Amino acid sequence: MSGAFLNEAVANPPNSRPPLRKSPYVANAAEALKNYTRNTARTWYKDGVDPNDQTGKYACQRLRQTWFTPQLDPKFKLRRDDKFYAIGSCFARGLESSLAGHNMVVESAAPEFAKLQPANKERSGLGFTNKYNTYSILNELHWALDADAEFPRESIVQLTNTTWYDPHTTPTLDFVGLEETLERRALIQTVTKRIRDCRAVILTLGLAEVWRDVQPDVFVNCTPIPSLFKTQPNRYEFHLTNFAENLANLEAVHALLSRHGHPDFHIVVTVSPVPLMNTFSTMDIVVANTWAKSLLRAVAQEWAAYEIVQNSDRAAAWEPDLRHVKGAGAQHIMELFLQKYLE
Repeated sequence: MSGAFLNEAVANPPNSRPPLRKSPYVANAAEALKNYTRNTARTWYKDGVDPNDQTGKYACQRLRQTWFTPQLDPKFKLRRDDKFYAIGSCFARGLESSLAGHNMVVESAAPEFAKLQPANKERSGLGFTNKYNTYSILNELHWALDADAEFPRESIVQLTNTTWYDPHTTPTLDFVGLEETLERRALIQTVTKRIRDCRAVILTLGLAEVWRDVQPDVFVNCTPIPSLFKTQPNRYEFHLTNFAENLANLEAVHALLSRHGHPDFHIVVTVSPVPLMNTFSTMDIVVANTWAKSLLRAVAQEWAAYEIVQNSDRAAAWEPDLRHVKGAGAQHIMELFLQKYLE
């Protein structure tokens, strides 16, 4: 079953192109003009307006606010007794914390994870559960929800006589023996199964650069630990994924939840604003980050998403490393989300 998670596009002829998708929205002139009239957030700038008036309706004014607040048109409503499940990059952990602070039930922030002690005591053990790319999100849901999907145990790598590494997790914990490594794997899958009872699912997309384990034919969660490139130099291959691959993965996630999830589930998809730490492409890291976030943002738009952190005041939104979003940022996003989407 692991082959279901692979990039099958490599089998296509080099010059082949995927078929063009239809435009996601088409309107006649009358409807487009009606959109223009009704949309109070339609214009970036107008001659004569004061750009420093933060109460104005133009983008050049609204973008001067400390926290950018986009105009939202909710397509569904959630209830206070709904359960939430967040899966994705580290930004998902911040959203979990904020939701819990609003007394929402967040199944992905399971109390069982509290026993996971990180190697770096300044970090949370919850980082162990991060899923950085659409392949690893899809994999985790397959292994937990699909009875026919078998976890590729051969992808767990022996490091020393006494330690093993699960590349479908994040290496934030101390490496341990095979038995404990498999216990951690079982815990993740046990918690992931709880998504079945969650009406609200939050997907946070992080990376478009991914790694594939050639031996069991499966994509892994993040860059393999450096020692493996020395001991097993031919085991992993690097992929720059494209729009079609990531969109197909998200559509597969939707299909999985349609079969195994809550009968009235709703997906909120967002792109983590946390930039890449490194790139394994030939691009400048800044260019690589812009490319990846733009690609994932376009994929997310096929469903629904909004930009907040990237358009907010940098000093208010970011920690000094300009990679991690301050807690106030996640708090603002969740307050806006609950204000708009909670009945």
